Amino acid sequence: MLTLDSVSPPIQPATRRVPTAGALLELLKPVTWFPPMWAFSCGVVSSGVPMTAELWWKFALGIALTGPVTCASSQAVNDWFDRHVDAINEPQRPIPSGRMPGKWGLVVALAWSALALAIGALFGPVGLTATAVAVAFSWAYSAPPFRLKANGWFGNAAVGITYEGLAWITGAVIMLGGAVPRWEILLLAVLYSAGAHGIMTLNDFKAIEGDRQMGVRSLPVQLGAERAAKLAGAVIVAPQVVVVALLVAWGKPWHALVVGALIAQQLRMLPVFYREPVAKAFWYSGVGVPFSVLGMMVCAHAVRGLGGIAG
Repeated sequence: MLTLDSVSPPIQPATRRVPTAGALLELLKPVTWFPPMWAFSCGVVSSGVPMTAELWWKFALGIALTGPVTCASSQAVNDWFDRHVDAINEPQRPIPSGRMPGKWGLVVALAWSALALAIGALFGPVGLTATAVAVAFSWAYSAPPFRLKANGWFGNAAVGITYEGLAWITGAVIMLGGAVPRWEILLLAVLYSAGAHGIMTLNDFKAIEGDRQMGVRSLPVQLGAERAAKLAGAVIVAPQVVVVALLVAWGKPWHALVVGALIAQQLRMLPVFYREPVAKAFWYSGVGVPFSVLGMMVCAHAVRGLGGIAG
């Protein structure tokens, strides 16, 4: 196994002392902000609380907190501690390419994490606690001594819990004024968090070679590409099947029908992914996963009429 000091190709020398705005934006990866923002929105909808002018401001601030701040901070943390792996897998990224010079990557990670905690505190104890948990998970995911991402089972679970479940529950709690949401809301958040474990596995297929060399035991590295692909597909779909059964039991047959139709579309595409998992993982992330994501909002609308607060 290669050590961090013997990576080839090496991190390129910096061409400037201060990063450009473009390099900073690339480090924060806006494309990754959508999942927690969407989950937070599902939490808001599922609460069933009518929106007022004050709640609209809370919603806007929550969206900013979950995406451009907290999620962005996690991306900076990940890129800093993954800079040696990225020198193999994606040398064009800001840090290994030298466009984010010196320790600027670490400085950004620390600054954005602090900003997340400051904004989370504006929501009171609940918001601060949720943000602190998310920030702690983001550092534990990437940084030693925990470095949860070194094992795909643990790392993917951490991301699923924070990106989907924690964001969903936080959105509901904030709308409910800090009250505990109904168990139906909590259960939906847990189920879609489980499905996110499989979605995260899709991201690991592009980095198999670098992960193997650097000792990162992603599921494609541990199980092989074909077995990891089948596991990812099953983990994504199975919780949604449970969701359909729950919606029927809760007297929401039309919502169950819609989610079932969304599952059918995913099942139609999965065989293409299974045949060429390395080549088609990114494709399935783009055309298959959105059907699961749409199902989240369908479920949020289904439970909003039940009332948000636990009895």
